[in-house]
Amino acid sequence: MNLSQQKIVARQHGAMEFSDAPVDLDSVRRYRLERVRQQLRRLDYAGILLFDQINCRYACDATNMQVWCSHYETRCVFVATDGPLILFDYGDYPHLAEGIPTIDEYRVNTSFYYFSAGGRSAEKAEQFADTISDFVATHGGGNRRLAIDRLSHVGCEPLIRRGISIHDGLEVMELARAIKSDEELILMQKSIDVCEEGILSMRKALEPGITENALWAKLHETNISMGGEWIETRLLSSGPRTFPWFRESSMRVIREGDMVSFDTDLIGLYGYCADMSRSWVCGDRPTDEQRRIYAYAYEQIQHNVAMLKPGMTFHEASRAAWTIPEEFSMNKYSSLIHGIGLADEYPGIKHIDKLETHGYEGVIEENMTLCIESYIGSERSGEGVKLEEQVVITRDGARLMTRYPFETDWL
Repeated sequence: MNLSQQKIVARQHGAMEFSDAPVDLDSVRRYRLERVRQQLRRLDYAGILLFDQINCRYACDATNMQVWCSHYETRCVFVATDGPLILFDYGDYPHLAEGIPTIDEYRVNTSFYYFSAGGRSAEKAEQFADTISDFVATHGGGNRRLAIDRLSHVGCEPLIRRGISIHDGLEVMELARAIKSDEELILMQKSIDVCEEGILSMRKALEPGITENALWAKLHETNISMGGEWIETRLLSSGPRTFPWFRESSMRVIREGDMVSFDTDLIGLYGYCADMSRSWVCGDRPTDEQRRIYAYAYEQIQHNVAMLKPGMTFHEASRAAWTIPEEFSMNKYSSLIHGIGLADEYPGIKHIDKLETHGYEGVIEENMTLCIESYIGSERSGEGVKLEEQVVITRDGARLMTRYPFETDWL
């Protein structure tokens, strides 16, 4: 990206002041909880038990060491379809849930994972099952069908013995999260703005001699300093490490003329994900082959953004997508289009050659937020270009949420 393009980004974003939320967060919280309950009613469940920390965040918006708690069954949320939302936290820290209107009751969780309970895991799991079974009996109106997003057999088996019928909670949560409120879209845009500031800081730091890790750290630093939370992957590579894709950042020193490709996967402000990809060359003189593969990736992105519209089925999108030239097909990106919200999410729209084995039906709807993916890797040069845009579906089609410029002067 040239200097004039950098100035465009700076003008678009302006001063980044996010100390005050741009929308009523309580309105967002209530909207999201009602989305969960709509799915619970549709599927006739008494409630849902959530251990995935992203799902806990979506349902009630209280957080506590989200990455750490993702490793252990130490923190969960129980949502009654017609009744209370109860947060079972890692410890007795009710101040972490103060002022959040979606939480009706705060409790300390009975942890039964082995690190915490050791040889008493079974005993602790029985205690936990007693509590959840009582809630289902009290608030289920005789319905014993409980959705669970993820839980080990140590936690599931005592519930089953108590007559609880366990069902897939991931279906509930993925479908609930798929449609964003207007307020959510504003929060998502703020997260993207911070992400693009981080990308700008990376671009300014890119020069021969910097390591991949040092370059990637610029994105982390910007995200954290401006109120973001974490980054889910380390997908940045340079030179020969850009082909094939999915190598994470290393201590490799970037050299003049190297292709540099990355995918942000950034959890930013208010917990929303900013997922976009760009590819650059270290220096100002891309080779003809770098220009060629970049042009293909750019064409794929532009075509696939333009073809999206509400009411289109997932299979129709797969069939209408840009045709990947044969020379790049073997190493294409694993996903054609995927949903995005607090993290990567439903739907997952497959490449045409994967429809029969991996595709599933569904419909693109207004206020879905989607990521359009491209990876074009060259066996000839041993380099690859990764591009990705984040969009929201409107009545008129896809509207871009990501705005960081492409290298259009290469085309």
